[in-house]
Amino acid sequence: MVMGKHGAAALLAAVLAASALVGLAAAGNFYEECDATWEPQNCWAYDDGNRLSLALVSNSSGSMIRSKKQFLYGTVSTMIQLVPGDSAGTVTTYYTSSLGDNHDEIDYEFLGNVTGQPYTIHTNVYADGVGNKEMQFKPWFDPTADYHNYTISWAPCLIVWYIDGVPIRAFRNYEASHGVAFPTSQPMYAYSSIWAAEDWATQGGRVKADWSKAPFVASYHGIDLDVCECYGGGCVAGCAAAFGGSGRYCSLSGAQVGKMQWVQGNYRIYDYCADPKRWINGQKPVECDLPQY
Repeated sequence: MVMGKHGAAALLAAVLAASALVGLAAAGNFYEECDATWEPQNCWAYDDGNRLSLALVSNSSGSMIRSKKQFLYGTVSTMIQLVPGDSAGTVTTYYTSSLGDNHDEIDYEFLGNVTGQPYTIHTNVYADGVGNKEMQFKPWFDPTADYHNYTISWAPCLIVWYIDGVPIRAFRNYEASHGVAFPTSQPMYAYSSIWAAEDWATQGGRVKADWSKAPFVASYHGIDLDVCECYGGGCVAGCAAAFGGSGRYCSLSGAQVGKMQWVQGNYRIYDYCADPKRWINGQKPVECDLPQY
């Protein structure tokens, strides 16, 4: 999409305005919605459960929370203020995942960096244990200076990743028509975690964590789970009906598409569809040439 200087400036203003409107939209209570499932001593809630911190204290001791609800389709949101300063070698996450080896998963991973260098916002989607659909972005804001809203919208027809209400990526369901695997039948939980990934997270693993600066702390404000609660069995069909069809979950407005194209055109730094080294047998994944929104 070709855009003049004034058009680009106007779209940036619209993106920032949309971000401002999100505010503190994710305002659920962590005590009520989540359990600490890994290293609970490094996780603490405060402000009556409305705020949460996760700490990485060593290369083997981070922390994780998981939603109490298991669900099939819906929208999950939280506000995150990422680790400030030198966060090299750390990964903060917000994602949904089912259980088991052949799991489904929809990812946000925030790869730390040295002071003054931007985070990498990493997204991916798995179906039946297979991912390899990475798309990465650099932020157009400082994710360590304040809280920002990160949302995953999962429907039978479409997955959308949002930041502050702005869609940054969409992945449409082409399983029936083109054989592209899509998560449709395994209920998931929502997770957040912080952990060490020195071998790959920062500049391909060239920069390691400075453990003298530990603990590395990510802060959260509120969690909102607008989901179809499901633990398998008969609820699968009911949840699909509730979130399927041609309703609001299956398409983006023209304004949303424009904002997403602006983000991808200016801040996307990696796309598996543009990386022939990742393609199987040299074949471009079929979904790469299909419309995603």
